[in-house]
Amino acid sequence: MKILIVEDDQLLQQQLVQQLQQTGFDCQAAGDGMEGYFLASEYPFDMAVVDLGLPKIDGIELIRRLRTDGCSFPVLILTARDGWKSRVEGLDAGADDYMEKPFHIEELAARCRALLRRTTGNNNILQDGPLALDLTSQQVSLGGIPMELTAFEYKILEYMMRRSGEVISKNVLTDYLYDQDFERDSNVIEVLIGRLRKKLAAHDNYAPITTLRGRGYQFQKQV
Repeated sequence: MKILIVEDDQLLQQQLVQQLQQTGFDCQAAGDGMEGYFLASEYPFDMAVVDLGLPKIDGIELIRRLRTDGCSFPVLILTARDGWKSRVEGLDAGADDYMEKPFHIEELAARCRALLRRTTGNNNILQDGPLALDLTSQQVSLGGIPMELTAFEYKILEYMMRRSGEVISKNVLTDYLYDQDFERDSNVIEVLIGRLRKKLAAHDNYAPITTLRGRGYQFQKQV
C-alpha cells in the first residue's frame, strides 16, 4: 500500500516515512501543500496522511482541492492537541480520520490499516462478476477456478480493480510498477494488459479492461 505523507516538519516527516515503511507501507513525502497536491494529482496513492498546518496551501485547502478533483482515497489528518476547530474543518473538507500530536506511530499505522480496509471492504475480497481477488492471500480466481498470474500481472489487476471506473493512464501504471523496482518501459504495460485480457477472456470472453485511445485503460464492472 502506498501512502502520501504531507508534513512540513522535516524531522517528523522523516520519522513517519521510516517508521511506516518498517511496518510494511510504501511512503512518499511532500513538505508543503502545493507539492502534496501535485504528487496526489499525478501519481497513484492508496491513502494520504496530511498535516493541517502546511505552508503554501494548508491541509484543509489541500483536502478540499483533492475532493473537488474527484480523489477518493482516504485521508488521515494530523492536528495540534487543542485544535478541535481545525479537526472539524478537516473532516468537513473530506478527511476520513484524525490524530492529535504527539502520537504513537503504532497507533497511526493501525489507523492507516483500518482506513485501507474500509475502502476495500471488511472481507478483503475484490469482486466483479466471475472475478475474485483476495487481498490477503493475493489469490485470484475466475469462475471459481484459480488464475495463474505473474507478480506484475497481479499488481496491475489489483490496482485497476481498486480504481474501477477510473481512467488510468499508461504513465500512471508505469510509475506504479517502477516504484516496485520494475524496468521503466511503458511498452511493457501494453504486453501485461494484453496477457491479462487473454487470461480473463478464457471465461466466456469476460472483458472488463478497456482501452481509451490517447487516455489509458479502464476497469469496467461487468455486474
